[in-house]
Amino acid sequence: MPSSRSAAHNIAVPLTVASILTIASVISALAAGGVEEPPSNETPPAYGFRVVAAYPHDPEAFTQGLAFRDGLLYEGTGLYGRSEILEVVLETGEVTRLRTLPPSLFGEGIALMDDKLVQLTWRSRIGLLWDIENFTIVGAFYYQTEGWGITSDGQSLIMSDGSSKLRFLDPETFVVTRSLEVKAEGQPLERLNELEYVEGLIYANVWKTDEIAIISPEDGELVGWIDLAGLLSEEERQNVGVLNGIAYDPGSERLFVTGKLWPRIFEIEVVEPV
Repeated sequence: MPSSRSAAHNIAVPLTVASILTIASVISALAAGGVEEPPSNETPPAYGFRVVAAYPHDPEAFTQGLAFRDGLLYEGTGLYGRSEILEVVLETGEVTRLRTLPPSLFGEGIALMDDKLVQLTWRSRIGLLWDIENFTIVGAFYYQTEGWGITSDGQSLIMSDGSSKLRFLDPETFVVTRSLEVKAEGQPLERLNELEYVEGLIYANVWKTDEIAIISPEDGELVGWIDLAGLLSEEERQNVGVLNGIAYDPGSERLFVTGKLWPRIFEIEVVEPV
């Protein structure tokens, strides 16, 4: 069941998705309102967080991708010989469905697309299509880079490969329709990993950091950070991997995060910087 914990980190004022969108539009707009665009090297704001609830998570799951729909959590895990795709009851951590990938495939990010789950693999350059109703592989596609994170904006699949570039794929043909270089203060932002599309913005784990980058899908500019340092205690950090895994429930505007081998999934509320 959800934890009663409601710890805070850098708490000031709760920040809604709408507030972030407003900030993003001001940063990127030179248009209708005549707002003057700030310099591209302006430091983006760093937001804090408040833990709303904590849910159980398998501490042996090497989390590579996370998604949420209709009260159920979907998770893709990695490592050769241990990669899986799972359907999980959020509140209890109960695994209701599970499939194991062939041992030659290292599972990576996942995304929901209509009645399918899309799962990337790391270096095999193969994407898998899972039927969400019966958890069987119903298709595959190929790409030219490593596979790291993937999400959907409802029109395109958006894919990361560990570099500063995001690629938009046609969801029917899987052909790359455009590429986007992500920049922070005028410099390429490398190591983009797990992705989630949140109300018009792209959220990305940055590998080996405690930060989620908030990215404009129009021009690739970084419009903010979410600093998740302190989400786990120092003692807990000794036995786990990096922060990785973002899922969003648009119906209730709930944001979930976790990491590789973490014992919990956290529902968080983004808050204004102090």
